[in-house]
Amino acid sequence: MTLQTLTVPLPEPVFRYLKQIAVATRRPMEQVAQESIVGNLPPSVATMPAEMQSELLKLQVMSLNELQRVAASQIPPAQQLRHQQLLEQNTVGTLTPAERDELAELRLTADRLMLRQAYAWAVLRWRGQPIPTLDELP
Repeated sequence: MTLQTLTVPLPEPVFRYLKQIAVATRRPMEQVAQESIVGNLPPSVATMPAEMQSELLKLQVMSLNELQRVAASQIPPAQQLRHQQLLEQNTVGTLTPAERDELAELRLTADRLMLRQAYAWAVLRWRGQPIPTLDELP
């Protein structure tokens, strides 16, 4: 892997804190800084489903309020109920082919929503916003 160099001015308290961690962990300050950057960036969209990559990239330029709305978004109750009904029918093996297709589409919609939410939370964390615990999520 080729390394690139970037000079970044840091506020004195941040610099001191990085140095303190480097000393405490007996690691080079550059390594601590690099790990801090890498560990806080949102995941690369290159690892996400191709059909969602551009949508996820758009989240990086959204305002905090918009990101919070995406992170808190939910599937409409009627759609949740239908998904549950189809899951129950699937358990007993009474789905028609059309219902199997509908269940697959509802599952895909739910998966995409969860991915958008998770990515929105990652961007919010990257921007320094507190992330709620599982108990605090809607």
